[in-house]
Amino acid sequence: MTTRELCRSFIYLLYKENARYVILWKETLLPPALTMLLYYAIFGTLIGDRIGEMGGYDYVQFIAPGLVMLAVITGSYENAVASFFFEKFIKSVEEMLISPTPLLIILLSTILSSCMRGILVGVIVLLLSSFFTELHIHHLGTVIWVMILTSLLFACLGMINALYADNFDHITVIPNFVLTPFTYLGGIFYSIDLLPPFWQTVSLFNPILYMINALRYGILGISDISLLISFVMVFFTFITLFSVCWYLLAKGVGIKT
Repeated sequence: MTTRELCRSFIYLLYKENARYVILWKETLLPPALTMLLYYAIFGTLIGDRIGEMGGYDYVQFIAPGLVMLAVITGSYENAVASFFFEKFIKSVEEMLISPTPLLIILLSTILSSCMRGILVGVIVLLLSSFFTELHIHHLGTVIWVMILTSLLFACLGMINALYADNFDHITVIPNFVLTPFTYLGGIFYSIDLLPPFWQTVSLFNPILYMINALRYGILGISDISLLISFVMVFFTFITLFSVCWYLLAKGVGIKT
């Protein structure tokens, strides 16, 4: 394929993936926003008044970056796993694999569209936060980069889940047994400084902790972990998952029989 044909294929696939969740915005963009509103109402307003301050900020301000990151994670992951599994279910992935379209184009179009959805949901939640608390972005560049890297990372994880899934029930395995415990134990609602030393050490093995703290630094200017360490951890986790995605796709895992 020529460079022009490669670009045309990539733009078409990216447009197709983006059009899907935009057209279905009531199912893809609205539910995460409503869920985060409930979090703000319950944890921020009702419980937050009892807790008071954390890290020098009102409790609702403290949890806001974590809730934004939670929206980014779920948005990017759900888009990748649902989109790619559906393509696999209707056998259109097999048609793309036997076409001249390179694997990298197929992989990038799915991951980048999922990244865009994750960031879009995150921005929506960030805007909704202004109705509950006052946020001043401390470092915009940090906010942008951590949201991009995180959404790319979980888009890759969603693709891996979709490749191994044999039915629709299997695409809920990672959300139920990995994402839910790791996100809630990743410092969304608390600072790890409140934990005993042993559990602080255990928390350091949770990659989501680094993402949440990096975004919290970008928005509030505070973090339990060094910003450099957080970015290094997130970046290398993304590179690892991207490499796994490419390898599994090239081997035809879950696609070729």
